[in-house]
Amino acid sequence: MGQCGITSSKTVLVFLNLIFWVEDEVNHSIQKVYDEYNGTNTDAPSRAIDYVQRQLHCCGITNYSDWKNTRWFNESRNNSVPLSCCKPNVNNCTGSLSRPGDLYPEGCEALVVKKLKEIMMYVIWAALTFAAIQMLGMLCACVVLCRRSRDPAYELLITGGTYA
Repeated sequence: MGQCGITSSKTVLVFLNLIFWVEDEVNHSIQKVYDEYNGTNTDAPSRAIDYVQRQLHCCGITNYSDWKNTRWFNESRNNSVPLSCCKPNVNNCTGSLSRPGDLYPEGCEALVVKKLKEIMMYVIWAALTFAAIQMLGMLCACVVLCRRSRDPAYELLITGGTYA
């Protein structure tokens, strides 16, 4: 029982460390995925970027102007961002940078980090709860052991030098 408590405490420390590490890693990973974007739904990076932008209501890494630095933007030469950057209530949105009011103003990086931190906090709370239950179990075992040593009904049976 004690080993489980120690293991869950180590797990909590690992997740606390991950919270601080996640921002740096997300920045590197999200930049790589944006660089691989090609605008088709046949490859995973394109589907992932479009999905994240639609679900989190964001565009680009820090904002929609980040698309200007991507290979996709330079190859398409239409001065626009993906349609997944368009606000849903705007009709006939083409993703054109000449109409920035049609696009989500906030970048995705901060929102992805925020979502990951929320998820990790749930995991940390679950691990802390498990550790608290383990500590309560150890405390109960200690109480039973202490009561047992004072109760004459609980005597060790010794036969032949071994405990029975």
